[in-house]
Amino acid sequence: MSAATTRSRTPRATRAPRAVRTPDRLCAEAVDLAREAADEAAAPGVVGAHVEVVAEGDRVVTHFFESKEPGYRGWRWAVTVTRASRAKNVTLDETVLLPGPDALMAPEWVPWSERLRPGDMGPGDLLPTEQDDLRLEPGYSGEDTPPPNSAVSEEMVDHLDEEDAELTSRTPSRGAIAAVAEELGMRRARVLSRYGLHVAADRWDEAFGAKTPMAQAAPATCESCAFLVPIAGSLKQAFGVCANEFSPADGRVVSLSYGCGGHSEAAVMPKPPRPAPPVLDSMAADEFPLRPAKDSGSTTEPDGASEDLGHS
Repeated sequence: MSAATTRSRTPRATRAPRAVRTPDRLCAEAVDLAREAADEAAAPGVVGAHVEVVAEGDRVVTHFFESKEPGYRGWRWAVTVTRASRAKNVTLDETVLLPGPDALMAPEWVPWSERLRPGDMGPGDLLPTEQDDLRLEPGYSGEDTPPPNSAVSEEMVDHLDEEDAELTSRTPSRGAIAAVAEELGMRRARVLSRYGLHVAADRWDEAFGAKTPMAQAAPATCESCAFLVPIAGSLKQAFGVCANEFSPADGRVVSLSYGCGGHSEAAVMPKPPRPAPPVLDSMAADEFPLRPAKDSGSTTEPDGASEDLGHS
């Protein structure tokens, strides 16, 4: 391998422990040859002091040099040299940059599907789903329906075509079946599998289930709460949606065994009694007319002059 092709920043796996061997004398003395190869592969001034010599096999020796390249702390330039049997000329075998025992290593690469966590998606993000996702299974989309969709066999159709006969099919067309399936909510290419249902149920039960501290201290479960909104499907036997705005699970899928202090029947406040009207109303104002009624006979009709002066 040439020096130009071995300048790789991709770290190799640490070599397995090997038996201690005595390095070949001629190969072990070829330090200058190994340094020249390392200088050719690395940038100027990057190769440091000679660290050690390790015997890889019969007449195969690796020289290790310190690496002074920034960002590669603890890495070493490894130059492997060898010679043929009964030959005195040492030749270059390989030059590569390898991590040492205390090398600064990048974290192990993790696929995006394993790095993704709930809440990482933002507006405009697309999350691809694998074709063989275990959480999903094929549903009904109308695409697998045979094109003729008729009780007449293909041989009979060919025969009718040869006889130039007309065939009137009374079965619904393919498009009509797909339209009915779409109206019923069945026209989906894939649906949740049993494994996908179990995974979702375990995740929801862990967040809002019977083992949570809130449920342990609740006076009753969500099964008897009026704020529980039932859901459709097979999960309705164990889950529902909370509709209590004061509950910590408002708008969340909760287990029927979950509960909180906002249970509708936990502490029902009685309606305060309405007091009876008083017999003698002492709070109302009494009306006292300034002049007696005209038909009472106790006074005469005032004239205009006295009325102007304010006298009766």
